[in-house]
Amino acid sequence: MAQTAGHSLAVVTGASSGIGHELARQCARNGFDLIIAADDPAIERVAEELRALGAVVETVQADLATLDGVDKLHAAVKGRPVDALLANAGHGLGHGFLDQDFADARHVIDTNITGTLYLIQKIGRGMRDRKQGRILITGSIAGFMPGTYQAVYNGTKAFIDSFSFALRSEVQDFGITVTCLMPGPTDTEFFERAGMMDTKVGQGKKDDPAMVAKTGFEAMMRGDGDVVSGWKNKLQTAMATVIPSGVLAEQHRKMAEPGSGKD
Repeated sequence: MAQTAGHSLAVVTGASSGIGHELARQCARNGFDLIIAADDPAIERVAEELRALGAVVETVQADLATLDGVDKLHAAVKGRPVDALLANAGHGLGHGFLDQDFADARHVIDTNITGTLYLIQKIGRGMRDRKQGRILITGSIAGFMPGTYQAVYNGTKAFIDSFSFALRSEVQDFGITVTCLMPGPTDTEFFERAGMMDTKVGQGKKDDPAMVAKTGFEAMMRGDGDVVSGWKNKLQTAMATVIPSGVLAEQHRKMAEPGSGKD
């Protein structure tokens, strides 16, 4: 992969659809060349679209829930300076925790937390050595509330939301910014993949992923610490800081309980 003269290099994970796809598009439109990764063959179609925007694009198809998958992605960097890491890969899982296959629950944890942190550490060390870099981590407003019938996912996002602020503080003297994008329900394949299409949240109105990605990209470029996309989500996160956790858990039950979307 030969970079375009004057272009910076961005790595975007979970780029085959949804917010990740739109984040990659934002990068391509704003002068970045790209390494995009996902576990989905659709990543090749996305690459062709991004090349049409003038970016040099390399693809990596790998399961970023595994250390081997992250190593495969990192190897594709080939020691080049990464100017922006957009760590977006993640997925959810609906239904009650005791009813879930533990392998599925663990895959959520390993994708949302383990693989994400491993990649950030590997690329972040290079940024620290150069004293330059931007990191955008896709968290969620779900991290502000106990996720009844989505307990594992919300727990991982609570971890990610917290981790991003801690990492930001640790690297602030090394020319690195860390931004946490916290979307609410977004119109992607997330709810279908999580088995939540029969829930109120699965069937409810959702945000435009292009708008969410633009909000996150612009916050990253400004070096903001965090950004919640959408005024309704901002209100919800503000309320979550004062409402007791038990009440929040019951509110989440009403939105995510299987069958709650049926009339």
